[in-house]
Amino acid sequence: MPSAHPSSPSPSAPSSASSSASPSSSAAPGAPSLPVLDLSQADDPALRDSFRKELHAAARDSGFLHLVGHGVTAAETERILALTREFFALPEADRLAVSNLNSPHFRGYTRIGHELTGGASDWRDQLDVGAERAARDVGPDDPAYLWLEGPNQWPAALPELRDVVLEWQSRLAAVAHRLLRELLASIGAPADFFDDAFADRPHLHTKLIRYPGSAPTGTDQGVGAHKDYGFLTLLLQDSVGGLQVVRDGAFLDVPPMPGAFVVNLGELLEIATEGYLTATDHRVVSPAGSVERFSVPFFYNPRLDAVIETVPGDYLDAAPGIAHDASNPLHAEYGRNELKGWVRAHPAVARRWHPELTGA
Repeated sequence: MPSAHPSSPSPSAPSSASSSASPSSSAAPGAPSLPVLDLSQADDPALRDSFRKELHAAARDSGFLHLVGHGVTAAETERILALTREFFALPEADRLAVSNLNSPHFRGYTRIGHELTGGASDWRDQLDVGAERAARDVGPDDPAYLWLEGPNQWPAALPELRDVVLEWQSRLAAVAHRLLRELLASIGAPADFFDDAFADRPHLHTKLIRYPGSAPTGTDQGVGAHKDYGFLTLLLQDSVGGLQVVRDGAFLDVPPMPGAFVVNLGELLEIATEGYLTATDHRVVSPAGSVERFSVPFFYNPRLDAVIETVPGDYLDAAPGIAHDASNPLHAEYGRNELKGWVRAHPAVARRWHPELTGA
């Protein structure tokens, strides 16, 4: 879900652009926690209006919230976290057998320190999974972002991982779609405005991530400060903290909340609302010593060729416009935003399979 340098996003869905704020390097002590919203209240006519009011405020004020009442069971979350730990406990040879260097689609395992955010190495390793589809036949005149569709790589030593992760991805896509419709309704926009963009071949993305403790260099960059460049991110964290978000000019700790997903808005919603909703910088500080942290972020994004149009509504009277950063151009065509992030975050994969995109 994606430090410090605004020009180099990571595709945990990260984009890039750092906010204009210059947040302090430590979490703000005693700062209020993120708002907690219960998605099940949207089903209750007596509670729906107040839920949407709270959702509007959370999205407008911070772009981050805790989501409960989503219908995903404790057994499901425990299963995906257990398999995440099992994957990273595999011998290195088994993990490297599914290295993302084997994939022109940027799928597979990334070794510790081999993903970049802001041009600096993130001290984590991960497995990137997308929608399970056949590779596209990409011709010389086709947009290069079509390379982002294709098959995943699955470890032979952990065969059950495939079905569990793909089912998890499907479950969270349904939650995210419901939340997106509620979010649009909360700002007075048509709830179904983006339905067509997600109806066919949505570009879903899940990461299994391990933060292996402190880096030998002493740096605490688990993943550097970044913004996600899609629509919505739903993050499952284990009980080890480390996530921080920018709030009032400082980084605020986001302690894990059992049963809740951390939800944040991506840059496409900023584009779609002309800056009324904004993506927020966030990062992960490495756990101390040899403590490991595991997380599973899910990124909900439309089909690659979807062009994001402005969402209609009276809220636009208060929209400030999109902040432009020459080092991080924002593209309304989703696939261009997505490909930009992968090339910057995984230059070795790009050089091997797509040298024309790197200038190599």
